[in-house]
Amino acid sequence: MSWNETNEALIRKDRYDFEDLKQIMRILRSEEGCPWDREQDHHSIRVCLIEETYEVAEAIDKEDTALLREELGDLLFQVVFHAQIEAEAKEFDMEDVIHDISAKMIHRHPHVFGKVEVENSQEVLQNWETIKTEEKQRNTLEEKLLAIPPMMPALMRATKVGKKTGRAEGRTPTEQLDVLEAELQSMRSALENGEDPKGSLGSFLMATTDLARLLGVDAEHALMQETNRIIDAVSKQKTT
Repeated sequence: MSWNETNEALIRKDRYDFEDLKQIMRILRSEEGCPWDREQDHHSIRVCLIEETYEVAEAIDKEDTALLREELGDLLFQVVFHAQIEAEAKEFDMEDVIHDISAKMIHRHPHVFGKVEVENSQEVLQNWETIKTEEKQRNTLEEKLLAIPPMMPALMRATKVGKKTGRAEGRTPTEQLDVLEAELQSMRSALENGEDPKGSLGSFLMATTDLARLLGVDAEHALMQETNRIIDAVSKQKTT
């Protein structure tokens, strides 16, 4: 089938499937396709992947089903885009990506695809971490910490570091509030003495993420909600 015939066949379809999406991506990256798509590499579209991920998160927070459907499609397109770049380099393709994630999910759910028995979701998470450690051969705490992506949002990364290092372990939320008060006093002293408060501020923020974990609250999401509340309040003031 010629390039024009392939295009015409796609245009005439009433409903598209995953194979069509991969074909569209191949066409866009071809010499007869789109100059912009053809020029891109992993680095140039990296920001697109991040932006689409946040837009999916926004759709979830809004509980907007139609928007979620659209944004999941945009995110999936980015995955297909990256896979196609590697397919052209003959490194791997979308089928390899699908195979790898399928094999990983089967291996990490031995209570579903094997004979391991679990009592609750907490045991599932413990098994997941054990299996992941074996797969990645990250046996030391340093290796586990270095595996946390540096570009992850700061609060999210701090939460992961706090969890893996066992910060605030054994404390009650009230006891952690005492730690926050001590960090706040340290920051106050730094300001009064004309010192750089950056270090004590960082310690305060880290201790705040520890408190959030003890409370079972997502620090990143809590701050996002408060930021949205402030923006909404300003918007309401302008309309009154």
